Parts: sequence; C-alpha cells; structure tokens
Amino acid sequence: MTEERILVQREGTFHYPIVFRKDFSSLSEEVLSLSKKSRRICVVSDSHVAPLYLDAVTKELGKCGMKVTAYILPAGESNKNLDQIQGIYEHLIQEHFDRNDMLAALGGGVTGDMTGFAAATYLRGIDFIQIPTTLLSQVDSSIGGKTGVDFRQYKNMVGAFHQPLLVYTNGAVLKTLPDAEFASGMGEVIKHGLIRDKGYSTWLSCNREAILEREESTCLEMIYRSCMIKKTVVEKDPTEQGERAVLNMGHTIGHAIEKLKNFTMSHGACVAVGCAASAFLSMQKGWITEEDYKDVLRQLEAFHLPVETTGLSPEDILQTTKSDKKMDGKAVKFILLKGWGNAVVDRTLTDRDLLSGIHAVLAAD
Repeated sequence: MTEERILVQREGTFHYPIVFRKDFSSLSEEVLSLSKKSRRICVVSDSHVAPLYLDAVTKELGKCGMKVTAYILPAGESNKNLDQIQGIYEHLIQEHFDRNDMLAALGGGVTGDMTGFAAATYLRGIDFIQIPTTLLSQVDSSIGGKTGVDFRQYKNMVGAFHQPLLVYTNGAVLKTLPDAEFASGMGEVIKHGLIRDKGYSTWLSCNREAILEREESTCLEMIYRSCMIKKTVVEKDPTEQGERAVLNMGHTIGHAIEKLKNFTMSHGACVAVGCAASAFLSMQKGWITEEDYKDVLRQLEAFHLPVETTGLSPEDILQTTKSDKKMDGKAVKFILLKGWGNAVVDRTLTDRDLLSGIHAVLAAD
C-alpha cells in the first residue's frame, strides 16, 4: 500500500478521504480535521458490532469535544427497514440533534446503508461518517454514497445518494469477522478484479494464502486496491447514470437469489453465484474464453465462495429479476465481461438468455 489514504472527489459535488489504519487511535484526529462545528455525534451500530467496538470508538470520538451518543440497531438484513429508521430519528430528536451535528456508522453494510439514509433524510440532510467493520463494507458499501433500506421483500428499494464526510477503515477488525462474513466480502473484492483490473485478480490469486489467514498488511493492501477501483468508477458516475452500473456485476441474479433464499445466504455469496452466471453468459457471447470462464469459477471457489446454488426454480429467479431496481424500462441492465477486467452494461439479453445463465448456476438438489 503506497498511501494511507485515498481522496474520493468530484469537482463541485463532493470530496472525502478513505483512511486506512490498524486501530482506532487516529479517529478523533481525522474527525477534527473535517473542521466541522458539530456539537453532537451519534454512533449507530448493531447488536453484534457494538459489544466489540462501540466503547473504543465512543471513547476516541469523545476526544473531539462533542457529545457522543449511541443508537443500537438489531443486527441482520431483516431489520433493514423503515421501522428501524424511525427509531434513529426518534433518538436524534430526543437528543436535540440539528443540522450541524452528525452520525457515525459503526458496522457492516446494513448499518452503513441505514445510517446514511437516516443522515440523508433527517432535517433534509445532515453529515455522517463511515466506520466499516466488515470486509464487504470496507471495500464496497461504505464508499460512493449509496444509502437505503429494504421495502417489504424488495432489496434497497428506498434510498438516497448521500456521500459521507469520511471513511475510516481499521484493518484490525477483520480478525473478529466470522469466516462466512469474510468470504462474503471476498465476493465483492473478486468482482472488482473482474470488472476493471485483471492484474488485481492475478494479485489476489498470488496472495490467496495470506488473505485467507487475514494477514493484516496484505488485507489492507487488498482493501486499498479495491477502494481505488470503486473510487474511480464512483467519481465518474456518482448517481449511477452510466458507468457505475458495472459495479452491479453479479447483483441482478445475486439479489434475486438473496431474496428467494430469504436472506439466509450472504450477500457476497449470492454475488459470487451471480458473477458465475455473468461469466457464463459472457462466454456464450464469445466475449471471454471457456478457460477464462473456468478461471472465474476457480477463483471464486478458492476464496470459499459458491458458484452455484440449489433449491430454487429458474423461473422464480427470472421473475424476481424483473422487480430489481436496476431495470431499465422492460430491459434488465445486465453486466457482462468483454474480456477479463472490462465489464460492460448489456441491455440485449432475452429471458431465454437469462434462463440459460440461471440454469448454469443451479445445481441438482
């Protein structure tokens, strides 16, 4: 890792740093450097993360001279809803938060999305920072300003774009991450190489053992490189009008599987299966070779990710993709590979094409 920070910016719109550290000891310094006159900061966390890191984070933020409060969400995707957002609003109102105050998201992608959405909508918008504690949130959801909640059975259907002031990444938190959650994050990491950087994919394979052992320096390098890829895409297209859609590789079929499995399968695992389907369809179009396709599957499996699933109907998966928020009229904006490291948005796939991709990732029960 050549630098300890990345600046995400778009002239006239936003700029914020992603900082990479091995503990929380620089958090207060980073917050103070934002030169905000906030009197209060509310740390939003969840019932899994709070017992691990809330004390350390609130103690560090206390050095900023602000009143620090905390609001704890029940953990899990099933709680990513508007009812829980109302609880955050009520806490902020009772604590007299105004537009000069801020929120801090301490947790994974669900906590980050919900905190960001609360910040985007409370008093028509207040500041927030991201303190991601999962690999998936460190490399993906904490960056780019996408916030939101699920609406009934529809994933991330209600949301807003609201950029954070700061993303503070502490690599040490990965040591307490369950194996399944670490693997889930690797689904997004591998996707980054597929969509934009074949050299990064090669680096991941070469460093597989150190990554799986969660060697701190190697993992921080990996997070840094993934963030560089996402930063570049987000800066060009912050509200997903064009190129940013490539970050959704694996998500259309992945989200459908995630929903039909009632969120019992991790997001990253579902994305991995979706990426396998995208790679298959890319091969069918002649855009990648059969060997490339097999290499995609091998890399996913090497990092303990699935490339197929069971127990679902192909027709149910297809129908569920129709309610995905990435629909463009009646066409699905599907992300394919025109070569490893070159993802493109394709709107020409028919239902028959999609079914062939779905069949490729459905194993016999």
